[in-house]
Amino acid sequence: MSRVEVLDRLIAKELQADLGGAVIGREITVVEQTGSTNDAILRITRPNSKEGLVLFAEHQTAGRGQRGNRWESTAGKGLWFSIFLRPKIDLSDSPRLTAWAAEAISEAIRNEFSLKTTIKLPNDVEIDARKVAGVLVEMRAQEKAPYLAIAGIGINVNQSLEDFPKELRRRAISLAVALGRQVDRQKFAVALLRNLDRTYAESFAS
Repeated sequence: MSRVEVLDRLIAKELQADLGGAVIGREITVVEQTGSTNDAILRITRPNSKEGLVLFAEHQTAGRGQRGNRWESTAGKGLWFSIFLRPKIDLSDSPRLTAWAAEAISEAIRNEFSLKTTIKLPNDVEIDARKVAGVLVEMRAQEKAPYLAIAGIGINVNQSLEDFPKELRRRAISLAVALGRQVDRQKFAVALLRNLDRTYAESFAS
């Protein structure tokens, strides 16, 4: 399956409207398919772009994890997105961004679904010792401009166990598997972006 069912598509305008005056989510783009959302967001930003742009992909064909690992991104069943940021921190402090994103995801899952989550350092969120989400932060220096950060996030939302490759089924989980029911991706995306926005402002805003 490479195309997403019409009824289950993420709708950028509605996401943006629900987020109101948030910085993260001030501009949202949803694409049908891309290699990696981290690469795709860099193609649409400019040196003077404001932070907070979010790019979702319904399907990633080359999602990346830490240490070059591949991230399995089943079409239309997860949240695969990247956030364009300009954090007021030194480059050497970049691990703080990974920790921030992982904790914000973990907290949003706990708040929305009352599921117990743990963070497996440095960048994974787990339920029952199985990976439900991951973070990949990439920093870029720019000539004569503030450096930028791209926070790539992948969350398994509505996959069944059969959607995961056999070798990952003991190590991966989705929110739907943990809950025993499907999740409204659009609603959870709004709750997640609100939490990311609030906690980013607390931790990194100037």
